[in-house]
Amino acid sequence: MANHRKPVPKSQKEISNNQVEPYIDPQTGETRGNPNNPQDYRQFTPNSQKGVEDGRSEKMSFKDDTVKPFTINIQDVDEAILYYFDNVIKPTVIQNGERIAVPLVYGSPERFKSVQKDGFYRDKKGKIMSPLIMFKRDSLEKNRSITTKLDSNNPHLYTAWQKSYNPKNAYSNFEVLNNRIPTKQFIANVVPDYVTLTYSFIVQTYYIEQLNKVVEAINYASDSYWGDPERFKFKAKIDTFNTITELNQGQDRVVRSNFTLKVHGYIIPDVIQKDLNSVKKYNDKSKVIIGLETFISGEDFIEGTTNPRPLFIDSPTDPLPTTQIPQIMLTYLNTNVQRVGSVTNTTTASFPYGWLSSPTGLPATSIENFTLFCNGVLIEKTAVVSFTVLSGVTTLVIDPAELGYTFQAGDEIIAIGKFSS
Repeated sequence: MANHRKPVPKSQKEISNNQVEPYIDPQTGETRGNPNNPQDYRQFTPNSQKGVEDGRSEKMSFKDDTVKPFTINIQDVDEAILYYFDNVIKPTVIQNGERIAVPLVYGSPERFKSVQKDGFYRDKKGKIMSPLIMFKRDSLEKNRSITTKLDSNNPHLYTAWQKSYNPKNAYSNFEVLNNRIPTKQFIANVVPDYVTLTYSFIVQTYYIEQLNKVVEAINYASDSYWGDPERFKFKAKIDTFNTITELNQGQDRVVRSNFTLKVHGYIIPDVIQKDLNSVKKYNDKSKVIIGLETFISGEDFIEGTTNPRPLFIDSPTDPLPTTQIPQIMLTYLNTNVQRVGSVTNTTTASFPYGWLSSPTGLPATSIENFTLFCNGVLIEKTAVVSFTVLSGVTTLVIDPAELGYTFQAGDEIIAIGKFSS
């Protein structure tokens, strides 16, 4: 009986990759493959993915995550303009003794062209709609003077922020006892594409006085950041307002003004190319463990040694002998006594104390075992001419040229080191 295998449907990623045609160099005729496949595209370094296709070992899933991949679209810029007009500028006019809000509408190409041709905008019943503000997006220009992700097929620059809570790494007293800090989780995004978007606006009212109020309100809001404070804000700039035009159409009278708005925005698109090649989420290190071990002799480090013998000090289960440090040596190493000296002259100070004798196996006690201060300022060893002990009295001689000053009566000279009691 034949072994029937259950068919596995292709993912959207596989379908999209299969539809991408390989790039062929027009000069050499060389085929470079699919730019979305690091193993097929020769500009990528295979080692950068550690031999794993698409670097999946370093990627984390957004499944069941309340935070989704971060994107900023062109529509977000359009909505920022709508939000700012409706909630911040709030253009109004006085008509028939009442204050009414001036609506803002996004003009489709057909609608905007009709307004430009006729000079006014009518509703479905043919009545001129005034007051009214209509706008549309004209162009998008990339700004490369700020920053760039360097290569969309292999981004190098990211922005990251920390999530407020990570449910898989709860912090408890057990972690405190084990010196383990909570794991922090970060959301990473490639740096955005900085762009300049240009919008055309048409303002139409019944009277010039009404138009002046609307233009003044919009002009005051120029050169500021437009948008929802809870979402995104973009720098907006208006340079000029065109000459006011008066139009008469039968019994209707319309006053119109045009201006151009430039918005300096940024875009992070939701595209499969970014999903394949970008880092989206990662964790930091919660604990770093460094093991300590010593070796029997230097022979264990010789190339070709196959069985190094680690020796753990004071390990009761270690079959090898351990080395105990003598108590006299521990006492010497742990001794650091502070003594106050007296100024003898401008270059000399004395301490009425002797030094500890170093145990056998350690270097003789010298100035290297002491730290010297004058009025709380460290005296560098290079400024010391001599630091000697004789008959239980320690004498310090300095070089004023190297130290930069001399001792004076009343100076506090302190030495910390291996003084005898």
